[in-house]
Amino acid sequence: MRRPIIAGNWKMNLTPKEAVKLVDELIPLVKNAPCDVVVCPPFVDLGYVAPLLKGSNVHLGAQNVHWAASGAYTGEVSVDMLKEIGAEYVIVGHSERRQYFGETDKTVNLRARAALNGGLIPIICIGETLEQREECIADKVVSMQITAALEGMSANELTKLVVAYEPIWAIGTGKTATAEEANRTIGVVRNAVAAMYGKTEAEMLRIQYGGSMNPKNVAELMSMDEIDGGLIGGASLKADNFSKVVCYK
Repeated sequence: MRRPIIAGNWKMNLTPKEAVKLVDELIPLVKNAPCDVVVCPPFVDLGYVAPLLKGSNVHLGAQNVHWAASGAYTGEVSVDMLKEIGAEYVIVGHSERRQYFGETDKTVNLRARAALNGGLIPIICIGETLEQREECIADKVVSMQITAALEGMSANELTKLVVAYEPIWAIGTGKTATAEEANRTIGVVRNAVAAMYGKTEAEMLRIQYGGSMNPKNVAELMSMDEIDGGLIGGASLKADNFSKVVCYK
């Protein structure tokens, strides 16, 4: 019932010239992908990549957005700026934003709310640290994060956003949760959403797994009934690798 979605988060990688080369190589490789495909380049690459994606099945996303429409927020970008350049999706609350740049559950909610209000699809990231997992509070942490992220949103808006569960200890480390554990934890997230909106509404929400998903493990992860896609980091930086993840069937 839920259409899978796989998004590539390029993080702070690839110059505009390199971004154009990657997209040119990627588009023909993923034209028959069994899922929604999104690429999220750095801000400086968006204007170069957007024209190339028109007419293809690859959608454009950004890596962050501010909650204000404009103002004295040096280094930030607004929803209108992203929409005018051609973005459809935006990553909100990535663990690296939380860890290095002071992102909080409150600001994640504000950014996601602004994205929805402005017609962008937020990919809302949640996930526990290794310490939290070892303390056996991972389920509590992700439940609290998703509850805070969705505060003030209506049940109808669940179909206009995506959640990415990304265990922080598995991002960029080469480690990954087992498919079964990733599936179980995403089930915990879905149950938290069901407690807010009801089971039927929660079943409509697409929840990705993020955390070293790659060509070797994508088939197993995507076979799990709770996992609706992936938020891909390093494996999205080469067209061949990313296409193998996206075309997992």
